[in-house]
Amino acid sequence: MLVKDQMTPNPLCGHPETPVAEAQKLMQENSIRHLPILDEDNKLVGLITQRSLMQAVPDDLSQFSPFVVNYILAKLQAQNIMVRDVVTIDPDTTIEGAARIMADKKIGCLPVMQGEELVGIISDSDLFSIMMELLGARRAGVRMTVLQPDRAGEVARLTRTIDEQGGYLSVFVTYPTSDPDIWASVVKVTNVPEETLVEKVSDMPDVEVQDVRKV
Repeated sequence: MLVKDQMTPNPLCGHPETPVAEAQKLMQENSIRHLPILDEDNKLVGLITQRSLMQAVPDDLSQFSPFVVNYILAKLQAQNIMVRDVVTIDPDTTIEGAARIMADKKIGCLPVMQGEELVGIISDSDLFSIMMELLGARRAGVRMTVLQPDRAGEVARLTRTIDEQGGYLSVFVTYPTSDPDIWASVVKVTNVPEETLVEKVSDMPDVEVQDVRKV
């Protein structure tokens, strides 16, 4: 799965001279948290975020009247508050690569660049939606968490056991545990009664059913 498959293409943008109040309204009306800023040559020069909007009004302005605050905001432009050091990625970056960059940099979005052209944007909300799909959050079935040895053939052994019962495997995700020799697998299975599934998997050598529930 690549960024180009999940990004929002042709995102809404502002310009350096866009008034902050106008940028804020645009973001609110379109339910977006990030607004790329393009110059007159359509080159990405900055990014307005919810945080930069919140920081647009210094704390010491709280002593002034709303009229004064609104006057000051009317004078502010996107170029006065935008983030200038913007981290970007390529459309062919993997989703996990984008997630790693966001986590390491502690940022909420990544503009997607094709050369010097802004072609999309991907956010932490997009990654959250992808995680929900990978874990089958909206799919019915028996959800089971299984602990297995970290060795070759264990995944095949588990899927073969499910297949032998006529089960349909709609979700399969593995992740490491605190024990370096043990991995956990989360599966979601249909077409097999919960009791049968638990019994057959529990009978597998060196395998522990940690959690099971019908969702």
